[in-house]
Amino acid sequence: MKKDISIFEFPFNLGLTKKEHETEPGVKKLPDWLRKLGLHQKINPKNIFRLKGPEYAMDYDEETGVKNPYAIIEYAKKQSELILKNYKKNTFHLMLGGDCSILIGSALALKQLGNYGLFYLDGHTDYIPPRLSPSGGVAGMDLAIVSGLGHEKLTNIDHLKPYFSEEHIFCVGNAETDDEEYVGQIQNSDIHYLDLYNLRKNGFRKTSEDFLKMVEEKNLDGFFIHFDVDVLNDEIMPAVDSRMEDGIDYDNLKDILQPLIENEKCFGMEITILDPDYDPNGEFTKPFVNNLIQILQ
Repeated sequence: MKKDISIFEFPFNLGLTKKEHETEPGVKKLPDWLRKLGLHQKINPKNIFRLKGPEYAMDYDEETGVKNPYAIIEYAKKQSELILKNYKKNTFHLMLGGDCSILIGSALALKQLGNYGLFYLDGHTDYIPPRLSPSGGVAGMDLAIVSGLGHEKLTNIDHLKPYFSEEHIFCVGNAETDDEEYVGQIQNSDIHYLDLYNLRKNGFRKTSEDFLKMVEEKNLDGFFIHFDVDVLNDEIMPAVDSRMEDGIDYDNLKDILQPLIENEKCFGMEITILDPDYDPNGEFTKPFVNNLIQILQ
C-alpha cells in the first residue's frame, strides 16, 4: 500500500446482546488480540489511537426500542471526535472493533468531512427497524441507523441525518435470505443490494468495480468499507456472534477488497465482530491476520 496506515482501536460491545454463557461479548478484546497475533507489528502503522469502551450493560430503552442507546450515542460522538482530530489525507484509516455499532461513530465523522459512500461487506444486512429485532441490539441495525432508518436519537445525532445516503451504499454478502420480511426491508430501500448468491453471480472484483464507478459518477468525496468477518465462510471464521454456514473465502475477500483499498478515495475500513473468546488458540484468527496483511500490502 502506498499510503501510511493509522489504526483506530474501538473496543466496544454494547451493540450486542450477550449469550447466556457469556459475562459479556468478547468482541471488545479484538484490538488487543490482533496486536498479540502480530497485525500491528506487521503493518507498522504511522499512528495508533484508542478509545476505551464503557462497561457492558443490557439496558433496554422503550423510547428508541434498542438496548444501550445513550451509551452508544455518547461513544459514537467521542469516536467521531477522535477520528476528526487525528485523520490525515493520503492515509488509510483502519478501525478495529468491537461490534458493528462502531459504524455510527465513523459515519458521524465522515458526514462532517463531506459526501461519502459506504461499501458494506457483511453476512447480514443489518438493515431493519427496531420492531423487527428480537434482541434490540444496535449491532444488528447499524446499516439502517447510518442511512436514516430508526429512532431520531440514533439516526439524527447532531442533526446530521442521514450519515450516508442510501443510493451511495452497496450492501453485499448477506447469507440470511430465508426471512422475507428481513430481506424485504433492504430490497425496498435505495441501497444497492447483492446477497451472497448475487455477489457470486456478479463477480467479487466486478462488484467492487461497480461500486467505484458509482463513487465516480456521483462525484463523492470518498468512501468507507465496513467489514464484518461473519461474511466469511464458517469453516474459516466461526469466531463470530451470529454464525452463518455459507460465506466467502479469502481469495474472494482479496478480489473484493484490493480494488477498494487501492483506490485513492478510500478513507479506510473497519473490522468488526471477530470474538477472541471463540478462538482461544488463534486457529482461525492467525490465518485471518495473514490474509489481511497480504491484502493491505
